[in-house]
Amino acid sequence: MNNFQPWGLLLGRLLLAYVFVLSGYGKIVGFAGAAKYMAKYGMPMIATLLVATIIIELVGGLMLAVGWKARWAAWAFFLLIIPTTIIFHPGWSSPGAAIQSNKNLAIMGGMLYVAMVGPGRLSLDKA
Repeated sequence: MNNFQPWGLLLGRLLLAYVFVLSGYGKIVGFAGAAKYMAKYGMPMIATLLVATIIIELVGGLMLAVGWKARWAAWAFFLLIIPTTIIFHPGWSSPGAAIQSNKNLAIMGGMLYVAMVGPGRLSLDKA
C-alpha cells in the first residue's frame, strides 16, 4: 500500500481542491447571484466578503492542488467552512441544508487530514 500512498494523497488533494476552485469560479461568473444569496442571509460588506471568499477559494484551491503550503490552505478552508456552514447551511433548517451541512463536515475532515498529514511526496512542498 505504501507504493500507492503518494498517489492517493495527490488524488485526495486534487479532489478537495476541485470543490473550491469550481466554487470560486462559479462565484466569479455568478457574482451578482452570489451577492444576492449572501444578502438573503443578512451578510454585511457583501462585495468585500465575496471577493475575499473568491480569492481564498481560488488561491487556496490551487495551493492545495499543487501541494504548496498545503497545510496552511487546509487550515484556511477548515476555518472558512465553519461560519459558512453555520450561516448558509445550518443542518437543522431543512433536509437540503442538512445534506450541505454534512458535506461540509466531510470536507472539514479531509482538510483536517491534509493539515495533519501534509500534502505527501507528490507536492511542491516536498519538491
